[in-house]
Amino acid sequence: MRTIFHPPLIAALWPTENRVAEAMRVVALAVLGSALLWASAKAQVPFWPVPMTMQTYVVLVLAAAYGPRLGLATLLLYLAEGAVGLPVFAGTPERGLGLAYMTGPTAGYLAGFVVATAVIGTLAERGWDRSLPRMIAAMTLGHGLILAIGWAWLAGLMGAEAAYAAGVAPFWAATVLKTALAGATLPAAWRLVRQD
Repeated sequence: MRTIFHPPLIAALWPTENRVAEAMRVVALAVLGSALLWASAKAQVPFWPVPMTMQTYVVLVLAAAYGPRLGLATLLLYLAEGAVGLPVFAGTPERGLGLAYMTGPTAGYLAGFVVATAVIGTLAERGWDRSLPRMIAAMTLGHGLILAIGWAWLAGLMGAEAAYAAGVAPFWAATVLKTALAGATLPAAWRLVRQD
């Protein structure tokens, strides 16, 4: 069976006519996306050891809207900004900067962002972003991956039970809300695009 690839939402919102325009669009969107990731990391409710932010919502929505390639490029730009010491992550600069911060308790969540971006972007490329039930399923999977990888890293630092209590359990209610919101965002955006 042949897989049908669909252009991401951003291609419908901002079409380009040639390679130069496409390159300019990619750079502009990656910078905009990294700025959104930065801002979403700072919109937080304090928890220990990992603050709860709107960041997973932005990570997953960008992945679906941008597709896997631009989504990953944007996320890698964001991580590179953090690696060189910009205070782009939740809890920075108070909890440290650069690679020292990135290898601390949040390292698993940052790795989870990368995996979830690849998965959600790929599912969106296969048309999952146009259907509410499929997008809810995809966003559930994306949040699950982020939490699982984050928990696995924390478990190596503090043990499985403590990692679950500190790094997963406090976030269930917010994760359900952000999953529903993220799952509804893309199909709603596609409906608006189709009305144009």
